[in-house]
Parts: sequence; C-alpha cells; structure tokens
Amino acid sequence: MTYNFRFDPVELPPEAKELRQEVRAFLRREIEAGTFSPDGGKGSFSREFSRRVGAKGWIGMTWPKKYGGQERSQLERYVVIEEMLAARAPTRAHSTADRQSGPVILRYGQEEVKQKVLPQIARGELCFCIGLSEPNSGSDVFAASTRAAKTNGGWLVNGRKIWTSNAHQADYMIALLRTSSPTEENRRHGLTQFLIDMKTPGITTRPIINLTGSHDFNEVVFDDAFLPGSHLIGEVDMAWKQATDELAYERSGPDRWIETFPALVELVRVAGEEPGERLAEGIGREVAHLATLRRMSLSVAGMLQAGKTPMVEAAVVKDLGTNFEQALPDKVRLLAPQHGDSLPDSNDDRFEQALRYATLIAPKLTIQGGTREVLRSIIARGLRLR
Repeated sequence: MTYNFRFDPVELPPEAKELRQEVRAFLRREIEAGTFSPDGGKGSFSREFSRRVGAKGWIGMTWPKKYGGQERSQLERYVVIEEMLAARAPTRAHSTADRQSGPVILRYGQEEVKQKVLPQIARGELCFCIGLSEPNSGSDVFAASTRAAKTNGGWLVNGRKIWTSNAHQADYMIALLRTSSPTEENRRHGLTQFLIDMKTPGITTRPIINLTGSHDFNEVVFDDAFLPGSHLIGEVDMAWKQATDELAYERSGPDRWIETFPALVELVRVAGEEPGERLAEGIGREVAHLATLRRMSLSVAGMLQAGKTPMVEAAVVKDLGTNFEQALPDKVRLLAPQHGDSLPDSNDDRFEQALRYATLIAPKLTIQGGTREVLRSIIARGLRLR
C-alpha cells in the first residue's frame, strides 16, 4: 500500500485573524519599550518576556485549562508562533517547552508531574532542553547508550548527551535514555523518556562554544543522577514512538522556514518600489517558494488540530523548509545589485546585518531537528520505499 502526502488547504478562522492583530500590537509595545529589537538575532533569551507572554495566555494555549492552558486551537497557536518568529522576539526561554516538551508531558506524563509542571510552563516560568544526541551516536537517536537503571524509588542515570541546546539555562530536560538492550526484531526497543530536573546532583553541564563565540550548545554529563519514579514519561522501553511524536511537533512549525527570512525582507526593502526585472523576478521566486512552505506548514498545524500525528508530512516540511532557508542567504547576496545600481549603498547596515546573521546560522539549519538524511529516511519509509 502506498502513502499519499496530504497537505490540504487550511483557512485561518476569524478568531485566529483577530489574535494575529492582538499579538502584533503586543510585540509593537514590547519593541517600543526596548524589550528587544526586531533587527537582533532569532531566539534570544528573556525569562521576563516569557512570563509576559504567559500572562497573555499564549504559552500552552491548546492545553486543558486544568493544566494552565486556554483550550484554544492549533491554528491560533500557529499564528502566535509565526508572529513571534517574524518579529524575532526573545522566545527562547519558553519555546521548547511550549512546542514539544509540554505536549509530551501532557500526553504521556504522570498526573503528579502534569499538575506541577504544566501550569508553570504555561505561565512562562520554566525553560526546557531536549536530551537526544550523544557523542558516539551521530544523528541516530535510537543508538542512545546513556543508561537509566532501576533503583529504590526511581532510576539512576549515567552517560552523556551532547549538542544540547540551552541546557545551561534550562530548568528541565526531557531525555531519551537506554533502559534495556534493543531486540533483533526492533533496534528501537529499550529506550525510555524521563523528565530530568537540571539541578539534580550528579548532573554537570559543560559549554560548547561555537565559531562565533556564542554559547548555545552543551555537553551534559550524568553521574549516578537520581530520578524519582514519577519522572518516568510513558511506557518503559517503548519511548521510540513517543520520541517520534515529539519530533513531529518540532519539525513542522514556522521556525523551520523563517529563520533566515529577515534577509529576504531586507532585500525587498532595499529593492524599493521599482526593482529591475532580474531582481523582481528573483524576489518573486523566493516569495512564491516561501508561500508554498507556509501553506504546507499551516496544513500540518491543521492536522495536529484534528488530533493526527503527521510525522511524514512534518519531515517533508522540515526538509524542504530548512533547505530553503539555508540556501536563501546566498540567493539574496547574488540578487542584490552592486554599489551604484538601483539599491542604496551596499553598506546599508540593516541589509548587511540581516545577511550576515543569516549566513552565519545557515550551516546548522539542515542539522538541527533532524539531519536531511534522517528526514529523507522517514519520508522513504512513509512512501513504503524501504
């Protein structure tokens, strides 16, 4: 039986359109107050901003009210995320918890943890990181070897996670840990998800400084770190399905096609109202590509709203989206006329700043959230090609 991709058109409901205007007004006030600059880098960290977003009811907004949510639709949530990303708002303190960690806890967590953690996430009070990659497993999540061994009252964890974004600022990690050996029939067997308090004794976070001098990634070392039994998420040894669901949330959002978008915005700005034919054609091509990706991404949000887990469609969006945004800086650079043509001086600061930032972050985009090889493997399985 073959698999057919479905990216049905989705029309935003009136309440989502009204919400968009509310979010834009909120962001304008924040910018005017000096909270952040839309010309800055994407995803800066501000717990104060996250608390204000939480006070608006825009974190965990699809969750049940008893856990701090607003019981609003996935499409309304999509609008909030899209506007925050387009404005380059400092969402990093809450974005992972809102996007994937909270939904995993909501679906698979124990009631004690749900009641304690989810309302704090919704208020913008907690920052999460994800413990998947390990030093010797590359992009193969299911080769994880960091172990959780059963002990009196809980589990003892030993091993390492690496490339863990934001671990140095996170309150909690959701980690995929080895609880038994894989079987011949299923190499994904034997992995279990846990909620980890990052202040637990036995956890050491070591910074990894990138080539720009920034501290984003980390190595996290576990040395007999104790996890209470209530922090087990879902079924022992069967977390491969849960992790797959979690990645569907991570891979389909607007953050998979919008990271280098400001470079295109700046190209349009400096092109002016009457760009040359070559420039107009080039901008039109990229905008059309962007509009298609947005429609596909919004369609996935509609599937999530319908209670589906569109793993394959999310992988398609992520693969196409990150390839687009990775290639965009070079295309913008080639399209921009040289000094003396129809553009202003090539030293235009805003244009140069946006292009510089996009160029620096572009190499990582097809790695984070799953490499293109992993994504295409998922797509191939979905098409019954392997």
